[in-house]
Amino acid sequence: MSASTSYHPNTPPPQCAGTDNVDLPTARTLSITTLNVPSYSPHAVAEFTIGLLLTLVRKYHKSFNRTREGNFSLSGLVGFNLHGKTVGIIGTGQIGLLVGKILSRGFGCNVIAYDLYPNEEKAQEYGITYKSRDEVLKEADILTLHCPRTPSSHHLLNKETLALTKRGVVIINTSRGGLIDTKSLIRSLKTGHIGALGLDVYEGEKEYFFKDGSGGVIQDDDLTRLMSFYNVVISGHQAFLSKEALEAIAKTSVGDVVRVGRGEVVERRVGGGDK
Repeated sequence: MSASTSYHPNTPPPQCAGTDNVDLPTARTLSITTLNVPSYSPHAVAEFTIGLLLTLVRKYHKSFNRTREGNFSLSGLVGFNLHGKTVGIIGTGQIGLLVGKILSRGFGCNVIAYDLYPNEEKAQEYGITYKSRDEVLKEADILTLHCPRTPSSHHLLNKETLALTKRGVVIINTSRGGLIDTKSLIRSLKTGHIGALGLDVYEGEKEYFFKDGSGGVIQDDDLTRLMSFYNVVISGHQAFLSKEALEAIAKTSVGDVVRVGRGEVVERRVGGGDK
């Protein structure tokens, strides 16, 4: 906590939407105002989600690795069309809605969604139909998660809920690692119940993501097991990483710190401090 306060001693601005890795109780104790950047570029994450999905279902990663070695065989590269598939979205904030819009209007998917607070107006505009959580889990050929991690959404996908999904379901998570019970995920991959998995987040990512560990040994057995599956693609929490998003993050962060320094009200305050 002390290291993160060097820019403004009472205002560390996490340059991200979530505050999972911020010790908010300690911040309050030290009277440190904590700010976040809740919405910087939903398009960046939504577009990355689509790219990750296409990589899985059309096997771009396998083709890329083969052709670099001079192997142009098409064996094992048969994918499937997104057109006509049922896509289930859990969480329809800005990102979830954009993903739904792209898949519905752009690819011709049947998009269904679940959210505690449905946005009926946007859903209708984007071609998204709301259903119950269990209906979404049961009907989706492709399931993509876009909800925040809260006590109620922790391990949203677990042994019981994964059992509701179709055999061969494709699962994408570019939201929060804690939404999925990793051990249940591995079991479903081993049995072949999950057809493909794309993760930009991981439950234990704090120890490994945003670092270069290529010269060492990964001690997390669950992470190494996930990486060993042929039908799993993992990226290092980079869905947000576009030029436009970084510019928006910097602009918002600096502006908020200046406003706090002036004693002005900042809407994006998430904890700590009395100013």
